[in-house]
Amino acid sequence: MARKAKVMDIPSIGLLDRTQGNLVRQLTQTLRNAVQRGDLQPGELLPSSRSLARSLGIARGTVIDAFEQLQAEGVLETKPASGTCVSSSLTHQTTTAPQQVVTDAGQTLAPTARAAAFAKLYDQFLPLPAVPFAVSVPQGLALPDESWRKLGNRIRARGPGSPSGYDDPRGAQVLREAIAEYVRRSRSVRCEPQQVIITSGIQQALYLCCQLLLENGDRVWVEDPAYRGITAILENAANAATMVRVPVDAEGIQVDVGIAQAANARAAFVTPSHQYPLGMPMSMARRNALLAWAKSEHAWIVEDDYDSELRYAGHPFPSLQGLDPSRVIYLGTFSKILFPSLRLGYAIVPPGLERAFCGARILMDRHPPSADQHVLAAFIQEGHLERHIRRIRSVYAERRAQLVTLLEHHIPASLGWLQPSDQGMHLVLWLARHIDDRQLAASALAAGVAVRPVSSTFTLGRSRPGLILGLGDFDAEATLAAVRTLATLIIAAPG
Repeated sequence: MARKAKVMDIPSIGLLDRTQGNLVRQLTQTLRNAVQRGDLQPGELLPSSRSLARSLGIARGTVIDAFEQLQAEGVLETKPASGTCVSSSLTHQTTTAPQQVVTDAGQTLAPTARAAAFAKLYDQFLPLPAVPFAVSVPQGLALPDESWRKLGNRIRARGPGSPSGYDDPRGAQVLREAIAEYVRRSRSVRCEPQQVIITSGIQQALYLCCQLLLENGDRVWVEDPAYRGITAILENAANAATMVRVPVDAEGIQVDVGIAQAANARAAFVTPSHQYPLGMPMSMARRNALLAWAKSEHAWIVEDDYDSELRYAGHPFPSLQGLDPSRVIYLGTFSKILFPSLRLGYAIVPPGLERAFCGARILMDRHPPSADQHVLAAFIQEGHLERHIRRIRSVYAERRAQLVTLLEHHIPASLGWLQPSDQGMHLVLWLARHIDDRQLAASALAAGVAVRPVSSTFTLGRSRPGLILGLGDFDAEATLAAVRTLATLIIAAPG
């Protein structure tokens, strides 16, 4: 195990002001302030008097005098064979992020309205604990097998994933080639590797699309209900685009309603393979109608191919992009099928947009981390990804069937019923109208059950109460206990 450095650097000391004289007093007060602020914590070892004097350019005797004064005050103490450290009897200092900043002149700097809005988003997007029924919690058989670890060890050590300089903003060429071939086979996507841009998951790809496709005053279609990630971006976008919520039904987005509301919209954000959160695929008639609208209005379609790999009956639906590659921007991610902390996704953009996407991406994070890109490329090329998908499809299908049985057994049909769906990593449990799903989700979390409210995915006036329950390879006993807890809370919900 690597050793932790024992001696603290103390950048907060800074430089002493020789014009003010009395360097012992200055150094004593500076060290005292550092302890009071928490820059130096109880038990932390200070530099030796000799090295501290050398770094400050003062006499060693000055440092010794300051140390002795602080030892007399109980701020510092000397440990045999170790040196001088902050007294272990002091209380640890804790710091919290201030809500307001006070300037030297005494004026209070309040956060802007945009800062307050982003602070609320932080609360909304905090991850749920890894308990039933958190979405995208890979564990047990849902985790990548030993091949991922072996590839990582080989590639990160001395292979192409070893430390290097700046990389291509589009991402590693080998991964872009692997993705282009993978989506061609599995999703009927038509593209070349140069159209593939590696992103830090779907969220960054959606943000880039909003930055590049929309201008001030543009209107944009978004499904109702929809993934909170896209509605939050548009609500807080600097370009002041107007979001038009278009309802979905059993066939997906209602294109005729979208045309009636905003025929001249600049773009449409859709989840055609597996609508989020309800789960239905977009019918072929709706796909054709959406593409016809986009062509007539010179609009873009952004296709979030959410959970497309995990269909439990029949073959996965082909992508919308394959029907019109010049009009559709296709987004995918490996966070769901592998593990969310991987933070690797991709955008497949029509020819001519590559440089613009890369330019915007450079301003965000220069380029994605390189090492895991090479590991993922090998994972795809050597066939491990497709084997992993087949395995987790079986795992989630089994867990889904078990959860459906438990929910139907423990929750009265008049209070909770399931949305029909045959794919994806979650189920939607609709609730009776009198139940507040947000309050229920909070109560469930306090009881150790992780669910998300469905109502937050709708626009005001159309919301319905329900819960999003993630599938996962959770222990059978834990799953049963979670269902019982949830059923108790639903039955006890105020009417």
